[in-house]
Amino acid sequence: MTDETTAETLAPDWPTPTRDAAEAHLARVLPQLGARYAHNRNVDKGTGRHDAVSRLSPYLRRRMITEPGLIAAVLRAHGPETGERFLQEVLWRSYFKGWLERRPQVWQSYRDGLRADLAQLDRDSDLRRAVERAEAGQTDLDCMNAWAQELTDTGYLHNHARMWFASIWIFTLRLPWRLGADFFYRHLLDGDPASNMLSWRWVAGLHTRGKFYAAEAWNIAKFTDHRFSPDAADLAGVTEGLENQEPDGLPELQPLRTPVAPDAGVPTALLITEEDCRPDDFALGDLDIRARATLAASALRSPRPVGGKVVEFEAAALADTAQRITRKAENLQANDPAELARWATRAGARQIATPYVPEGPLRDWLNAAKPALDNAGVTLREWRRDWDAIVWPHATAGYFKVRKKLPELLHDAGLD
Repeated sequence: MTDETTAETLAPDWPTPTRDAAEAHLARVLPQLGARYAHNRNVDKGTGRHDAVSRLSPYLRRRMITEPGLIAAVLRAHGPETGERFLQEVLWRSYFKGWLERRPQVWQSYRDGLRADLAQLDRDSDLRRAVERAEAGQTDLDCMNAWAQELTDTGYLHNHARMWFASIWIFTLRLPWRLGADFFYRHLLDGDPASNMLSWRWVAGLHTRGKFYAAEAWNIAKFTDHRFSPDAADLAGVTEGLENQEPDGLPELQPLRTPVAPDAGVPTALLITEEDCRPDDFALGDLDIRARATLAASALRSPRPVGGKVVEFEAAALADTAQRITRKAENLQANDPAELARWATRAGARQIATPYVPEGPLRDWLNAAKPALDNAGVTLREWRRDWDAIVWPHATAGYFKVRKKLPELLHDAGLD
């Protein structure tokens, strides 16, 4: 999803990651999310000048604001026709998450492939130097250098810049696409396992067969207001994607995993993660809650060090969530998965309640925790949001089939 805020509030650092700040940010940018967004959203003006997009994604990624709440606000302010372009971008994020839920093997392949790419990085000094230069903003392309610097300095890149960067990384610099996705995921404040990884796959031609994204010099010049004007000869002419890396094609669709909601009659430990910083939207008052804890899990994003801004944003968002719903919460770290069972057992809990955790590193960690939970007689129970239950079943193929169903999805969600 593309994001931004008004010029006078833009700074290299993000606002405080609290729900109050998220709602204030939404109120501030809401007037822009109609015609202005539709006409100007593709222009990357550079650090501190992204005044045509919302920059709501770090909040939306953690559900400090929710998709239905955001959609309802845009519909009230702009109506379905003027607000349609922005609503379609909100739907992209939900589509990607649902698509990965239906093909969890793709996440597993990325995770395993990244380990192999990192091992190759250790063995191949030329590759290591090339990746280091690209990440440090020391290539022969000014645009790539500026984008790498903006990403690491601010935790943000304009959506168009993300596409250009990924294309140049893959096709011009000829670097492994998973290492590029990992670079983004380690530094993006809105980093989401599905949206980030599948966007890189889409650019590479792996998501939709026969389609890839080629960065072109004229396009970069036009949509950066000529801040950058690379020579066309400096960019690879792309005629095909990386389809030959996956000759067998996409794995078969899997049924959506059906979570079991928490049982009101069971002693409960409430787990708060950055996957959903609004657990108070659910019926917490119906539960016998014996313990509450936040779980810091940013370090799970990568075997490599995760950006400090990402860790700080997650910590502040979790602290704000805990403060809103309880006076006392432990602070857990996603280290030894068995610690989850020990925490619940110390509290006398027989179930752990948490909002749904989709495919990604935290889901992997919870799966690793299951044997210890089973041995302790503790079950993991999850709430799934209605919006996800409505959208995800449709995320079986390309996005555009889902986009055509936007009016139907809004109706089913009670938002029309």
